[in-house]
Amino acid sequence: MKNPEAQQDVSVSQGFRMLFYTMKPNETSFQTLEEVPDYVKKATPFFISLMLLELVVSWIRKGKPPGRLDDALTSISAGVLSRLPSLFFRSIELTSYIYIWENYRVFNLPWDSPWTWYSTFLGVDFGYYWFHRMAHIFYSPLALFIPPSVYAVHLQFNLLYQFWIHTEVINNLGPLELILNTPSHHRLHHGRNRYCIDKNYAGVLIIWDKIFGTFEAENEKLVYGLTHPINTFEPIKVQFHHLFSIWTTFWATPGFFNKFSVIFKGPGWGPGKPRLGLSEEIPEVTGKEVPFSSSSSRLLKIYTVVHFALMLAFYEETFADTAALSQVTLLLRVCFIILTLTSIGFLLDQRPKAAIMETLRCLMFLMLYRFGHLKPLVPSLSSAFEIVFSICIAFWGVRSMKQLTTRPWK
Repeated sequence: MKNPEAQQDVSVSQGFRMLFYTMKPNETSFQTLEEVPDYVKKATPFFISLMLLELVVSWIRKGKPPGRLDDALTSISAGVLSRLPSLFFRSIELTSYIYIWENYRVFNLPWDSPWTWYSTFLGVDFGYYWFHRMAHIFYSPLALFIPPSVYAVHLQFNLLYQFWIHTEVINNLGPLELILNTPSHHRLHHGRNRYCIDKNYAGVLIIWDKIFGTFEAENEKLVYGLTHPINTFEPIKVQFHHLFSIWTTFWATPGFFNKFSVIFKGPGWGPGKPRLGLSEEIPEVTGKEVPFSSSSSRLLKIYTVVHFALMLAFYEETFADTAALSQVTLLLRVCFIILTLTSIGFLLDQRPKAAIMETLRCLMFLMLYRFGHLKPLVPSLSSAFEIVFSICIAFWGVRSMKQLTTRPWK
C-alpha cells in the first residue's frame, strides 16, 4: 500500500465519493496489495473541506461558532495518534489477515470480480460491527477466501465512511435511515444517556445492529461523552485512561476468575452483576450538564491553534515523505508530534508543569530543525521559524522558572 505508482492524484469527484463509500469496483480493484492506494491519506484534503463546510453551515444555522475549540483539538489529536503507528509497521489486523490468506485460504475469489468487491463490502462491514462491539479483530475469517488487496480497499473505505457520520448538521435522511448508518444513528452511539449505552455499533449498514439487537433510534436530546467524564484535554490520558481503570479495578477485585471478568466483561461489571453491569448505576443525564471547558485565555488558545496547525503540517509532510526518511528521523518526528499534542493538552488543562513542557517542546523543535530532521515548510521563512521558536523558548522558560520558584502558573 506504499507503492509510489499507486499514489496517483484523485479527482474531486473521487475524493468525495471515497468518504461516502460510493467508489465503483472497476476503480478500486487491484491484483496485489502493493497496488492499493493509501485512500486515507488521499482523503485528507476532503476531510478538511467538509469540516470547514460543516463549520460554516452550523455557524449560519446557530449564529455562533459550533462546538468548542478545545474539544475540536482533542478530537483531531485522537485521529493523529491513531495513525502514527502506521509509519513504522503494518497494522496487526492486516498482517494477521495476510498470514491467514497465504496459509489457510479455502478458495481464491477473483480479485477483479464485482461480486468479490460487493461480498467484501458486506464482509468488512459485518466484521466492523463486531470489531466495534467487541473491540477485537473479527475480519480474519474473510481471509479464507477474499484476496488481501480487495480487503485492504474496503478496510479503508469503511474507515473513511465514519468521517461524515460524525456531525450534527445532518438530521434525518428518510428511508436511508432504515439501511445505512447515518449521523442520527451514530450520534446516539456517542451519547451518555442510559438508552444510548452499548448501542449502534454499525460501520456502514445499520442492519447489523437491527439483526443482533443493538439498535436504538435517536428519540431524545443527547448528552455526549463518557458516563464518568475524565475532564482533561491531554490526549495521551484521554486515549489510555480506560486501560489504567481496568488495571486498578483488576487488582482491586477479589477472586482469580473475577479478575479476568474485569478484562473481558463490560466496564460496569462487578461480582454478582450482569456482564455489562446494571443500567441503573449509569448516571442519569438531565440535559443541563456543562461540558468540561478550558479556562485558558483567548490569547493562549490562539497560540495553541497556531502551533497545532504547524504540527499538522509537519505530520502530513511526514506521511507524504515516509519512504525518503530514515527510521531515526521518523522516530524523532513522531516523538515531536506526541510531545506537541501532550503540551497543548497541558496548556488547555492549565497544568502546573505546562510551561516546562512547552519549553522542552520548543527546544526539541529547534534541535530537529537545526539538524535537518524537520524541513522548513516555507524555505524562505526558515530564519523566521527559528526566531519565533527562540522567542517561545524564552517566554516559556521564564514561566518555567516562576513555576519552579513560586506558585503554579495560571
